[in-house]
Amino acid sequence: MKWDHVVKNGLLVDGEKTYPGNIYIQNEKIAAITQGDLPGEAREVTDARGCHVFPGFIDIHVHSREGVLGTSPKEDFYHASMAAAIGGLTTIFDMPNINPPISNAENLKNQVKNFTPKAFVDFALWGICLGKLNMDQLEQLSSAGAIAFKFFWGYAIDTKTFQLVYNYHPSMEHLIPPLDEGEIYQVFQKVAQTGKVLAIHAENFALIQALTQEVAKSGAKDYEAFLKGRPNLAEETTIQTGISFAKEAGTKLHILHVTTKEGVGLIREARAKGYPITGETCPHYLYLCDEDFPRLGSLMKVYPPIRRREDQEMLWQGLNEGTLPVLSSDHAPHTEEEKKLDLWQAPAGITGVETMVPLMLHGVNQGKLTVNQLAKLLSEHPARIFGLYPEKGSLQVGTDADLTLVDLKLETRIKKEKLHSKTKVTPYEGMKLQGAPVQTIVRGKTVAKDGEIVGIPGGKFIHS
Repeated sequence: MKWDHVVKNGLLVDGEKTYPGNIYIQNEKIAAITQGDLPGEAREVTDARGCHVFPGFIDIHVHSREGVLGTSPKEDFYHASMAAAIGGLTTIFDMPNINPPISNAENLKNQVKNFTPKAFVDFALWGICLGKLNMDQLEQLSSAGAIAFKFFWGYAIDTKTFQLVYNYHPSMEHLIPPLDEGEIYQVFQKVAQTGKVLAIHAENFALIQALTQEVAKSGAKDYEAFLKGRPNLAEETTIQTGISFAKEAGTKLHILHVTTKEGVGLIREARAKGYPITGETCPHYLYLCDEDFPRLGSLMKVYPPIRRREDQEMLWQGLNEGTLPVLSSDHAPHTEEEKKLDLWQAPAGITGVETMVPLMLHGVNQGKLTVNQLAKLLSEHPARIFGLYPEKGSLQVGTDADLTLVDLKLETRIKKEKLHSKTKVTPYEGMKLQGAPVQTIVRGKTVAKDGEIVGIPGGKFIHS
């Protein structure tokens, strides 16, 4: 027998157990999992002694900022997928708010052609919901392979380019104002008909607009004022409305980047009642809070905002109890010059696709999560929720040979100049971590090892 790749002597990890084993790979699939040696030679042999071998990690929330009509100086898919591979990810889901947006089947197919020769890891594409502008396109977009749909609650839409506008004002021209709740409910109904997941950016635009105006009148410009303009209530009310709409319309609802203790409570209650509601949070909400602003300034500005320690503690609890079944990076780079602007002028977003896994492995070493919980949060649950399991997210014979090898003892320090994204700026500069991905294997092929890319792009488009 001639094996393509054999990964030997590792500790295999899934959502329930950790056990020693060897993985034999043939034709991009896991062909056998054994505790003893099988006869035959292998084109590639990896000695995983001292490493934990996870089902390939998945990041469902990545903004590569690249569309068919061009890239951004902030990021592109080549660099984002490279950073993902080095960061231990084998699959990423790219967000649809690019130029042109993934609003119809043609745009999706063009984006697949654009991304494929640049992909170091496998990738999926989100479809965007723009209300009446593309309501009649959602079925075809789903059939063309959109992994799920995203609705940016509270954002206006440019009528000429279909681009999202984040800080809408009635005086702005050629814009569709943020959708009202009747229009939003129709989006929930339409997505439910596709059978796909609808994910929402949960912030109450009207509330934020009114409170931000009050803050502006006060003259306050510190982080406390920033949080007063975008309070917990803005997330809480939107999640509550989203859950109510999903319950009535029969929509599978995913709450993106949950930040508040109230949000965790609402999702916990909905899941206890059996509603198909899931949620995620991100490392920056788990490792940073308002107390870090004097040190980091605008480097930590994101939407929804990083909040208080009590919210942070509830997010960790939500991960541990299963209320939040997914972790994501919400990778959204901006240039260093932009992030150096003051809090009210700087754009919102953090470079995170390469640092997410090391940060969460550090959390494992701190006792905040177990390796089995991490396998659920970054492998099994994302694959299950979005219809990819067991092909992705598992260690099972016959499935894609996506593996992330981790050294839990390896100590590293985050340095921005070592990051592989196009924009090398991070709020974690200088942070010392224990635990790091040391090898990333996509469908049997090693694509990254010891912090560097191995080989050329070979990722594929995937869809449920």
